[in-house]
Amino acid sequence: MTSTTITSPAPARARPLRVATPGRLALTTLHLLAMGVIGVIAFTVLVTLLSTGLGLLPVLGIGLVVLVAFEYCLYALSWLETARIDGLYGFGLPPRRVRTSGQPGFTGFLRTLWLQLIDPMMWRAIANAVIATLLGWLAWVFLSSFASGIAFAFSPLFGDNQGSVQLWGIQMNEPGAPLVVLVGILAAVVSLAALVGLAAVHGVISRAVMVPSREALLADEARRSQQQRAGAVRAADVERHRIERDLHDGIQPRLVSVAMTLGMAQQKIDTDPAAAKELVSEAHTSTKAAITELRQLARGIHTSVLDDRGLDAALSAIASRSHIPVQLDVRLTTRCRPEVEAAVYFVIAEALTNAAKHSRASEVRVIVRQREDGTVWARVEDNGIGGATVTAGGGLDGLENRVLGVGGTLRIDSPVGGPSTVEVSVPCAS
Repeated sequence: MTSTTITSPAPARARPLRVATPGRLALTTLHLLAMGVIGVIAFTVLVTLLSTGLGLLPVLGIGLVVLVAFEYCLYALSWLETARIDGLYGFGLPPRRVRTSGQPGFTGFLRTLWLQLIDPMMWRAIANAVIATLLGWLAWVFLSSFASGIAFAFSPLFGDNQGSVQLWGIQMNEPGAPLVVLVGILAAVVSLAALVGLAAVHGVISRAVMVPSREALLADEARRSQQQRAGAVRAADVERHRIERDLHDGIQPRLVSVAMTLGMAQQKIDTDPAAAKELVSEAHTSTKAAITELRQLARGIHTSVLDDRGLDAALSAIASRSHIPVQLDVRLTTRCRPEVEAAVYFVIAEALTNAAKHSRASEVRVIVRQREDGTVWARVEDNGIGGATVTAGGGLDGLENRVLGVGGTLRIDSPVGGPSTVEVSVPCAS
């Protein structure tokens, strides 16, 4: 099985100026109360998995399975925490993705586990979840004090109650007394202020923990730009080698054959005009075939239909030329930049070519969508035998570099036995 993901991280959106608006503070308080319950349950499960896994390690290595489950539970919690913080504050955090080595086999799986385990953003999210759980526990304490204070403040409405009550460990007699009412009002105000303070602190801590610093953002942007540049350079190099190979292995021998045929015709034109005529006819046929190959080669470098009529028309053209049936479903609302459309076009074209040549597929399905976040997403799936691999200098390698060069992601999943799936997502305005 081959599963490869090439990703160029999207830059974070501008951080909001304020995290302490009244509406957000109220919503944050609800989040903290929920985390005070859900967080305790989640970390209890995690601690149980960790202790069980370590304890079962001597038992035929069964603990390893539990520890793998523990790691993926950590990832799930970090994904939920990242989504929660980004939904609450709109920091523009990139969605959590499972890190993968892209290597097949058990060794690749182990490396994937290691890469996931050392992912700093996962541990940042886990740390933020721990802090939110502690703050949530405190929020429940202050909410209980707030409720008690309200009850004390309105105790005169219930008449002259006898007996004693406690607030914050202080024994109070005669609940309807003015002192008790005053203490109740004070307790309610202090508890409410504490809840607001916890919500504000949560926002500040979440920004500090979850959002990279300006220096980190600049470094990430520089790294992203360097990756795109390197991808574009590698894509151009792979494309150049492909053109050289096609010229050397295809068109050049055909043109040499035409020249030799015309040479033989020239020798026979006086002694055997009929044979010379046949040789000229053969050279003419070979020349037309060479012209056709040149057109196909030029189409692989640049397609005029894509520039003139857009991605939908260009994909319809290659689907109509495919040797196997293609179900094409394209829904685009606007045109994207030429390099973006070209990247998506060539990914789909190469996937269709591979399906026709190697997969033994009887059908291919192509879906193209323009999403609300401004990205173009495409998926190509065939019902062939699978087993496609990425080789240096090959067609799939060139596609990965081309997509990386425009800041997109490419995922190739081709298990032995099929089906093969190629997914590409590229920012429309990259």
